[in-house]
Formats: sequence, C-alpha cells, structure tokens
Amino acid sequence: MADKLIIVESPAKANTIKKFLGGNTKVMASMGHIRDLPKSKMGIKIEEDFEPEYINIRGKGDLIKTLKKEATNAKEVYLATDPDREGEAIAWHLAHILEIPIDSNCRVTFNEITKETVKESIKKPRKIDMNLTDAQQARRVLDRIVGYKISPVLWKKVKRGLSAGRVQSVAVKLIVDREEEIEHFVPEEYWNIYATLKDEASKKTFLATFYGKAGKKLDLHNEEEVNEVLQQIKNGKYIVTDVKKGEKKRTPAPPFTTSTMQQEASRKLGFTLKKTMSTAQGLYEGVNVGQRGTVGLITYMRTDSTRISEEARKAAKDHITKTYGPSYYENRYYKTNQNAQDAHEAIRPTYVDLTPEEIKDHLTPDQYKLYRLIYNRFIASQMAQAVFDTISAQINVNDYIFKANGQTLKFKGFMTLYVETTENEKEEEEQTSVPDLKINQEVKKEKLEPKQSFTQPPARYTEASLVKALEEKGIGRPSTYSPTITTILERRYIEKEQKQLHPTELGRVVNKLLVENFADVINVEFTAKIEQEFDEVAEGKEKWKQVIRTFYGPFEKEVEKVEKELEHVKLEDEVSDVVCEKCGRLMVYKYGRYGKFLACPGYPECKNAKPIVETVNVPCPVCGSTVQVRKTKRGKKYYICENNPKSCNYISWNAPKVGETWSPEDNKKVTRRRTTKRKTKSKKSKGKNK
Repeated sequence: MADKLIIVESPAKANTIKKFLGGNTKVMASMGHIRDLPKSKMGIKIEEDFEPEYINIRGKGDLIKTLKKEATNAKEVYLATDPDREGEAIAWHLAHILEIPIDSNCRVTFNEITKETVKESIKKPRKIDMNLTDAQQARRVLDRIVGYKISPVLWKKVKRGLSAGRVQSVAVKLIVDREEEIEHFVPEEYWNIYATLKDEASKKTFLATFYGKAGKKLDLHNEEEVNEVLQQIKNGKYIVTDVKKGEKKRTPAPPFTTSTMQQEASRKLGFTLKKTMSTAQGLYEGVNVGQRGTVGLITYMRTDSTRISEEARKAAKDHITKTYGPSYYENRYYKTNQNAQDAHEAIRPTYVDLTPEEIKDHLTPDQYKLYRLIYNRFIASQMAQAVFDTISAQINVNDYIFKANGQTLKFKGFMTLYVETTENEKEEEEQTSVPDLKINQEVKKEKLEPKQSFTQPPARYTEASLVKALEEKGIGRPSTYSPTITTILERRYIEKEQKQLHPTELGRVVNKLLVENFADVINVEFTAKIEQEFDEVAEGKEKWKQVIRTFYGPFEKEVEKVEKELEHVKLEDEVSDVVCEKCGRLMVYKYGRYGKFLACPGYPECKNAKPIVETVNVPCPVCGSTVQVRKTKRGKKYYICENNPKSCNYISWNAPKVGETWSPEDNKKVTRRRTTKRKTKSKKSKGKNK
C-alpha cells in the first residue's frame, strides 16, 4: 500500500517525479483527459441550463479501474495535472471519478519539475480551483455549441465533413482577408537615388540616400522626376552641412512566453507550432541528463507572462557575472501584457548551470535547438544593453539633400549571446558605416545610382505571424494557438507553401458563408470579448453558465434563420492545366487521405486519377534526369531521381544543387531509419513465433 498516490497527465512526467520521491509514493499517469463530452452528440443539455453530459473516454476503462484501485489503497491522493485551466479541469474530472471530495486539499501544481519544487509543492496541497475549472468548462461548452450548431449547416449547404469553430473560423478569416488584400493591392511606383561618396581624408567611401530639396522631403514617383534631380546636381559639389553624433542603446527581449517562443522557434529554427510545443513539453516533463538524473529542463511552457522568480534572477546574475563579467549584467523587470493571465512565470531554464552545450549529448537534436533558444533568451534578458555609436550626416548639392546614417557597435552586451529575430533585422544589417565627417567639408562623388521600386502588398501570414496577430487581437490563449492552426491545416481550409499560409478554395467558400451569415459570432471583436469573459470566470467575477446563457439566445435565432434562408452553395473543384489522357478533359484537384491529387471531372464515366508530381529545376547529380519531391508518411520532404530504383540510385534529404557531388553513402542517410524499423519488427515477430 502506497502512502501517497500522485496522478499526473503523462508517463514522462510521472517517470521524472518518481525519481524525486520515496518508495512509499506511487506516481501514475491519467494519459490526459479521462472524461469528456461525447463525440456522437452535442452532449450539452440546453434545456437544463446547459449542463454538460460528461462521459468516460472510450478505451480508458482499464486505466480508470487501476486508478480507482490505487486511490482506494493510498492514504493520500494528489492530483498533479498541468498548472493551467485545462489541467485544473482534468484534476476536477479525476476527483469526480475517484470520489475525492472537491473541497479537500488534493491539488498540487509544478511550474517546474525539479526535486526541490516537487517536494515543496506536495507539502502545500490546495483545493481544486473551481473558478479555473469553470473557465475551462465555459470554453468547452461554448465551443461545442458553436461547432455542433454551425457545422451541420455547412454539411447541408456545402458538403459533409466540414466544421466551424469560434477560434478556428476567425483564424481562417484573417488569412482570407489578408489574401484578398494582396489580390486587390495596386503597386505604386517610387524611386530612390543612392550616392556613393568618398571622404578624401580617410579614403573611406560611404552610401548616402536622396532626401529632398531646400530642407523638405521630396518623394520621387517616376523616372522623369529622377532625371530632373540628376540634371540639377550633375556638376554640383557635395558639401557636408550637418553632422550629428550620438549613442544608441538596444535592450534585450524579455524571456519567452508561449507566443514569442512559437514565433522565434518558427523564424530561427523552422519549427512548426506543433513541433515547438511537443518538444517543449518533453523538456518540461523531464530529460535524463546524466549524473543529475531525469529533471525538467524548463518551466511550464504555456504562459503569457514575462515574470521570473527572484531565485531565477539571482542564478542568472551569478552565471552572467562569472561567464562574461559584471559589466554584462543588468537586473531587469519586464512589463507583462495587460491582457495576460500572469498565472505562471515566463519560460526559462530550471537550472542555469545546465548549459545547452553541457547536456547536448543527452538531448535529441530538436530538444537541443529549442533548449538553447530558451536558455540563451533567458540569460540575455538579464544582460546589459548593447551600445552603438551613431553618426548621421546631411550632404547638400545644389540645394538638394542626401542623408547618410551609420552605426558602430561599441559594447555588445546581451548581443554577445542572443539577438531577437525581427522584421527590421535585415534593414539594420544593411546600414553602412559613415566616416568621421566635418561640417563644410567637401566629399567626392564616386557613383550615382537611381533605383526604381514598387510598393509591396502585405505579406501572407506564416505560422509565426499568425500567432502574433491572434495574440495582439486577443483571440485564443497560449494553449490554443497550436491546435487552432493545426486544425485549419488538417481541414484544408488553408495550405502552407514555403511557410506562407494561403486559403484554399474550400476555405474561401466556408469563410464567405460564415462571415455573411454568422457575422455576430465569426468576427475578431466577439472572439476577443468572449476570451475576456472566460478570464472573468477564472477570476471569480462571472458565473460560467451566465456567459453561455447570454450568448445562446441570439445565436440560436441566427442559426434557425440561416437554416431556413440559406441556399445550397456549390463548391467548384480547382481546375488544373493537366489534360486527362483518357478522355481529354482538364483534370481537377481533389483531396484524399494522403493529400492533393489529380482526378478527371468526368467521374464516374472516366475514373482516371494520378498523383501530383512536384519537381525541382536542378537535374539529378548522378544521371541528369528530373528530380522529384516526395514526402515520407510523417510529411518530411525528400528528393529522388525519377529513374530510382530502375537505373539511378539518387535520393537525398536535401534539394540538389548545381555542381553538387553525391555518393551512395548519402542514400543510406535517407533509408537507414526505415531499414532499422523493419529489422526490429522481424526480430519481434520471430520471438512471437517461438
């Protein structure tokens, strides 16, 4: 009989915690939720004041029996699910199934999974926070109502299998709206004149950009205006009329929140949101790092706060002063967003002395990359500002003005370790140095280069920029960004091409239908308002059923009206330029279990269908034939010669390059993993036969 039973969500977390506690404590995993709304029906008793009909999740019967048995035999039972609203709700469901009194001190949480934190938390159990639980119930029930009421409308009016959601539909709307902005964008011509000038004293050249005339900004719209300026300054002298020197300081970015971690991992590491969160989950739940054993390497990864503990602050100070020197340390506090729940610390390493390089051999490549990102960002956030010497100069030529700006790094500070990726990063890299110029001195013209440009449409969303937009607009919360984007990709409402998110024809049709007929629900303002109401429930300021009551009345009338008045929407297949070799029709794009493919629109008379073959422009490095792009079952791209395996053995994870050499050894890098799995399976099957 165990003195204590601790129930967590995942086996990895359970294994880590087991090693911190004595032999009389048992740690088990609930494997996530054990009770939920049914999948076969809405599961909300609307006529009984929106009472949810929770049922035990199918397939978890044996686990529930085991948990009940262990809970009955244990002297104390602690529910240690994740420290957020969903974790609180899971703990509440567990308490219900295991018949643990809701008002008992059965709840413990770990913001970080370290020996000290786990032992200390178990000494201070608390009651289940029903405000947090109710906030999660409110989200679950409202989203279930929206999904189960609107989705059938889509089935009737468009086609079966479609779905709508309060957050996912607004995310699709943002992407569709951006695509329409791009399509309707009209580029405008503009010109710049760049002057390469030389300081005779230092023999250094520098770049100056045309600014205007007679002290005023002058925009150049066409080549005629440019030629007029060039004619006027043709034989003029370039005289320095103003020089300003100064100092610019750059402050480090705060430690990661869920959103900023997802954005930086996308930009710096190329990770999808799903990959970032699963990798972070593993780092949080625990990794065996050698002599220290299994420990959680980062704090809880679902947070909107930039706050850090005083212990972490002191550890950062000690590390920075020891590694870089006292001048590199600066005690910093960051202001958390006013809409943040601030329930947990920022994402940071749990042990500052466990540097990424020190434990690299114990981590997977993805874990190492993400841990290094989190570690360096946190340490840099407590480092001194970077300092630049700046110089700006104004050069006049026949009453026309050119300006030159430059900066020189004087003290690297936090940039020694980490620089946040920003939209302006490229612009800063392109800034030129400017020599020590003097007022009234003449500089020599080396070259004048006029350049034509056109205004650019807004960029399509990437996963990173969409997360940023959702956060800024108050749509969703840290735990919802990844599943929301994953869902709309899987539903094929959007596609991802070279990291950019495009709406599909299906996404456009569904979005148009929802926006035109459910404008009060599928909009940014409503979604943000509902999130605020969920926050009020979590803070005990509002009752969750009142939130649902207020929403449901007008919503139900809207659904009834749409069902009566909306006509059937015909969804046209996207036509390709590929001719069906059997009947001559232009083939159309269809979606199947394994993605997009080509099919003849003459079905069932003509049943011709074939895969879409993507190729690259570089020929096969071995035989010179066409190289095709294919995907593994997990969606990872690889490159293979069209003649493989008949007469060529070229295959690679990396796209071929002109002049690239290739050997069969590279082939093994792609095929080794598959071969190993086959061998393992054959050994197991032999064992079973014996």
